[in-house]
Amino acid sequence: MATNSPRAVFVTRETDFELLLARHATRGQAKFFLETRGQDIDLLEDRHRQLHATLHAGRTAVPADWRQAAVTRADLDRFLFGPEDVIVVVGQDGLVANVAKYLDGQPVLGLNPAPDLYDGVLVRVPLARLKALLPASAAGVAPAERRTMVEARLDSGERLLALNEVFVGHRSHQSARYRIATPELAEDQSSSGVIVASGTGVTGWARSIMEATHEALPLSPEERAVAFFVREPFPSVATGTALRAGKLATAPLSVTSRMNDGGVIFADGIERDFLAFDWGRSVTLGRAQQTLHLITG
Repeated sequence: MATNSPRAVFVTRETDFELLLARHATRGQAKFFLETRGQDIDLLEDRHRQLHATLHAGRTAVPADWRQAAVTRADLDRFLFGPEDVIVVVGQDGLVANVAKYLDGQPVLGLNPAPDLYDGVLVRVPLARLKALLPASAAGVAPAERRTMVEARLDSGERLLALNEVFVGHRSHQSARYRIATPELAEDQSSSGVIVASGTGVTGWARSIMEATHEALPLSPEERAVAFFVREPFPSVATGTALRAGKLATAPLSVTSRMNDGGVIFADGIERDFLAFDWGRSVTLGRAQQTLHLITG
């Protein structure tokens, strides 16, 4: 049991305005760059102010006897989350996915600073409710969902967690060669890669695959199962297409690389944060033991 007082950890990412300033050094140069291309810096600056106003209001709502910390997306892999933390994500839905893999059951509250820009599927706590939801979250009595996550575990022991999906394939998205196996069937394949998605992820990348292939696999965010989809499997004398899609509730999916180089595994679309998956390496993919503890508000 945690002995420290609760800590509210606010998670943000750089705004488009901040990234533009980092690239062009001054607001004037950034403004000139955009204006010569028929664009307006004022919109980006307004979005920047809007996010920081939401962040300020959120930090003001934290109980006086709590501790506070702030971390940006770029520093998540170096930040040490504690068991007494309550996570407040200020930004778009994808930022919740970015932070989820670094947590172990801590409650997550999402604040949407721009409802006209972000859907708010995961960042859906009204700012007016934050003051009451923070202590309720720390006490474990706030309304919440336990969203299933995906785990990829290599034969070397390395692992990746994802809230949305894990991709296994070639880094250039050209043909990937591998052997794929479920407890019932195994075959060699050549495809554009394999996606293993959670119930949260089936509304994203996996949804486009289902629409293109008509392989519909209903999956709710809290269902203790994940689904796999093979992208464009190619039939040949050496490769098959029988294993195209399926649910994984208990036994994981196994994939063994047949790529001499360029094989990768990455999570939630973050291609730069990958595990190498070259010839002979094996990975098992299924539902993770960890879940995202998402406060619904």
